[in-house]
Amino acid sequence: MRARIVLLAARGRSNARIAVEAGVHVDTVRTWRSRFADLGLSGLADRKRPGRPAAFTPIQVAQVKALACQLPAETGAPLSHWSCPELAREAVSRGIATFVSASTVRRWLAQDAIKPWQYRSWIFITDPDFRRKATRVLDLYAGTWQGRPLGSDEYVISADEKTSIQARCRCHPTLAPGQARAMRVNHTYGRGGALAYLAAYDVHRATVFGRTEPRTGIDPFMDLVAQVMRQEPYASAKRVFWVVDNGSSHRGQTAADRLAAAFPNAVLMHTPVHASWLNQVEIYFSVVQRKVVSPNDFTDLAQVGDRLRAFEDRYNATAQPFQWKFTTSDLDNLLARLDRHTADHQEESSLRLTA
Repeated sequence: MRARIVLLAARGRSNARIAVEAGVHVDTVRTWRSRFADLGLSGLADRKRPGRPAAFTPIQVAQVKALACQLPAETGAPLSHWSCPELAREAVSRGIATFVSASTVRRWLAQDAIKPWQYRSWIFITDPDFRRKATRVLDLYAGTWQGRPLGSDEYVISADEKTSIQARCRCHPTLAPGQARAMRVNHTYGRGGALAYLAAYDVHRATVFGRTEPRTGIDPFMDLVAQVMRQEPYASAKRVFWVVDNGSSHRGQTAADRLAAAFPNAVLMHTPVHASWLNQVEIYFSVVQRKVVSPNDFTDLAQVGDRLRAFEDRYNATAQPFQWKFTTSDLDNLLARLDRHTADHQEESSLRLTA
């Protein structure tokens, strides 16, 4: 910026015009033109400042940041991840600095938003048919099938099971919230058993059909299908698409054939392996977890079932379809990013093996 001010001045620009072009105040322009006129090129450098000199060099800071960007196992440290105190201790043991505090390390890492104590997990795509399966599901959510809009007598159902909903009877009653006091739930509880909650969600009509069962399996899932398919408008529909994941209750072509044999107008659509996030009923289950199950305080399993059924009625009275925004274009972008990530990971692994 200082050099640019001098160069613009050399072209005959006025101070006001230089200030506009450089994006600085006109007093700043006057300052650096004056220093350059008095001292030449050296006048553009910072003057010596009073106060205590820096305790750490830029190289030391960079070395600590580089250490934070390595896995502890690669350095021989018996840690799963770095913390600021551990990084400070490691920096001293490596001779990077004679002493450095954890707060100083934390300030250095904050400059580049480095947070080695955090981690995220991912999974590589293993389904060779991922794109085709995901595209079919996304097209159904968008109201199309094989390039044609769905008819008024075609429906899309998203179904799955929420397993092991426990009945935890708290040893002391839950206390209602009050002024400046959150609701209080006793930590200790008695176990009252667990049940499975099966739900089918009509994607475009925002209607939920649910049932509770002692456990999951083929028969409970088929009971849920029958509960939906034996009522209108699904019983007389041209086609009802059932979007499910690859759980054992409805896995593979055998499950598709079983569904078609029981209800000829039902079509089973599997999401790709490890892609349950494409199943919209999971969004409904997250609502149930937040609004019905947590905090878990039930006297017995009968109360759990009653509350789930009551919530279904409450939800269906006001529900609107989820605003699903993930499209096939987003899918293509995601897969392209994953392909690049996979290639980089394989290249890094090969370099490690070579080293």
